Amino acid sequence: NVRFIHNSFTIHSFQTFFFKLATINIMLARQALSPVCRLARHATSPNVCSAVGAVPACRVIQRSQFAGRAIHSTAERAVVVPGGGVRSVTTCAFPNLGGTYSKECKGNEAVKSLQIHEYEGEAGAWSGDLLVLGIFEEQLTVEGTGDAAVASLATDDIISLDDSLGGIISELIAEGDFKGKPGKPVCSRLGGMIKRVAIVGMGKASDLQGPKTWKALGSAAGSLAKTHKAQSAAVAILGQPTMDPSSNLAAIEAISSGALMGTYDDFRFKSKGKASVLQTLEIIDMGNVEPAVAKAVAMTMGQVLTKQLVSAPPNTCTPTFLAETAAEIAAEFPDVMTLKVLEKAECEKLKMGAFLGVAEASLEPPKFIHLTYTPPGGLTLSTLKLGIVGKGLTFDSGGYNLKAGAGSMIEMMKFDMGGSGATLGAAKAIAALRPMGVEVHFIVAACENMVSGRGLRPGDILTASNGKTIEVNNTDAEGRLTLADALVYAESQGVTKVVDIATLTGACMVALGGGVGACRTFVTLS
Repeated sequence: NVRFIHNSFTIHSFQTFFFKLATINIMLARQALSPVCRLARHATSPNVCSAVGAVPACRVIQRSQFAGRAIHSTAERAVVVPGGGVRSVTTCAFPNLGGTYSKECKGNEAVKSLQIHEYEGEAGAWSGDLLVLGIFEEQLTVEGTGDAAVASLATDDIISLDDSLGGIISELIAEGDFKGKPGKPVCSRLGGMIKRVAIVGMGKASDLQGPKTWKALGSAAGSLAKTHKAQSAAVAILGQPTMDPSSNLAAIEAISSGALMGTYDDFRFKSKGKASVLQTLEIIDMGNVEPAVAKAVAMTMGQVLTKQLVSAPPNTCTPTFLAETAAEIAAEFPDVMTLKVLEKAECEKLKMGAFLGVAEASLEPPKFIHLTYTPPGGLTLSTLKLGIVGKGLTFDSGGYNLKAGAGSMIEMMKFDMGGSGATLGAAKAIAALRPMGVEVHFIVAACENMVSGRGLRPGDILTASNGKTIEVNNTDAEGRLTLADALVYAESQGVTKVVDIATLTGACMVALGGGVGACRTFVTLS
């Protein structure tokens, strides 16, 4: 029996939700309930877990073997990075863009170059460009109510630090109407050994919101550093509550993740862009930060990859482009990652009629991507086998049921590959984290849903790879067709649990709005 879980998210919240869902489900899968079987709507029946034919041997794709997409003009150029050193950047020519686009194939360079360390000492003794102070409400005394309320320093620690900084904290509190509540940071130039000081409200220490609070502090530090062109920054928490070692590491990880994402910016398709110049971030008086920072970097690089894939236009992010991205992940982590890409002919041999029916109208060749993570040391009898399946429609026109009229959002349909972006982002993060005791199969059926004389028509009947026939009443319901063959393939790999991630329906927005993610679980017991 196989457990299939289907998750669908509102399309405005995909970049963060998709990536988090994929990575969290992998790391927590050991706690999953007993295996069950998922029913793929319109495509399969409760016996979706019936045996399928053996998958034919497929070649391992190398970057140089891609010929289906016009990413032909490539050149290496050397670029000097801040602080010394040289890196190599691949510049790819895209005819449809009318120019070149610098593709940082392994993630945002500003994020990659940031070094995060611990600082042993008091905040007042630190020197650099930007000092960010997280202040809990308990560090302040508030007199008055409403708009007339005025805050002042309440504890010896914050008063002493304020004195050492020339009273800047008191000035910021007075000028910024600051009361320690979560919100916009207040920043001012100081001069001397510390160029700028910022204060960030942390709320009540007694009502700590966990990673959310810590990540907001790190994000403020990263964003302020980018705004003020700071090359060095430090973060200190005033009135930090007592935490056990695991909670302390979680706080460091969240601060680091927030800072890394705070430096992120995507200007690949803009004529001009200003990257963050932040080189070092020091976390003051929180102990050894190295283990937590390593995890934060791995997770953030996966999230950056997801963001960059989802943000790329459909004339850039094609099925071949996704396959190239998978090849880059496999090349970066060759000891734990292997890649197979099934071409159209190989998909035909597997009788993937549902997937190929959707892809038929497009000039872009479909790519069925299968990345496999194998833990260091190999597999054992107790190794858990998981599947992460992402919807990979790099553009969805709706087919003959064309997305038309106000509200159709056809111009936004590049994000219909958000599930595959999350899947590949999770693959990158998991490869870097190298968890033991789990084998993970990352699967993407990548194609476009277009209109042509040979394309899918309303009323057509397709046959999925498990032999089930599907009558297509609406060609804009293509996601469940591609996912059906992807899920059957995942089951053939021997996985016992599957999470599929998809922008399956805009109806989530109607029901929940643009800021809330929808998670739907379909379970069939056998």
